[in-house]
Amino acid sequence: MTLELFFHPLSSYSHKALVALYEGAIPFEPRLLEDPDSEVWKRFRSLWPIGKFPTLRIEAEDRTIPEATIIIEFLAERYPAAAHLIPADPDLARQTRLRDRFFDLYVMGSMQRIMDHARSAPDATDPVGVRMAEERLATAYDMIARELADGRPWIMGDGFTMADCAAAASLFYADRAFSFTATHPDVAAYLDRLKARPSYARALKEAEPYFGLLPK
Repeated sequence: MTLELFFHPLSSYSHKALVALYEGAIPFEPRLLEDPDSEVWKRFRSLWPIGKFPTLRIEAEDRTIPEATIIIEFLAERYPAAAHLIPADPDLARQTRLRDRFFDLYVMGSMQRIMDHARSAPDATDPVGVRMAEERLATAYDMIARELADGRPWIMGDGFTMADCAAAASLFYADRAFSFTATHPDVAAYLDRLKARPSYARALKEAEPYFGLLPK
């Protein structure tokens, strides 16, 4: 069974899926979405017209799996080496999914609001929206710091899970958008551990050539 991943190396949600694939040492064929006029992009849009990535394709099963969280759910179910990403205990699994949603909605979403504003034309300002995003990030950082205050290495405790896949990409970019390094040392230390994790270190290394495209 061949897996194809349609993604961009700079995409935060692509990072989330890549971490899961690398955690499980799961082979896949990369389909880079760089040129909207390319055949790869056209095929991607035919498979998932919404046009959001990452998207996983299993041609042999005629199966298309969009959304990073759903991709990870699929990998954890199909591949024993990725099963640890979602705990077997139902309560722990539910808590993991909650934290996955937390990082996606409140950290990633707020970060993207600030990044989108930075990319916009000089006369396209949204100071109210940016201030609200910064306030939400500040609240999220406080909540994450409280969870990490007991010294746990990962957000669910000793085990690296899907929630950490979400945390890696969201915190990496959020620190650029509204830095927590000076204000939340426990969160900064957590991000350092995430960046040192071989799976995320690999995704970041692959993204390096594209960092110049990020807004200042």
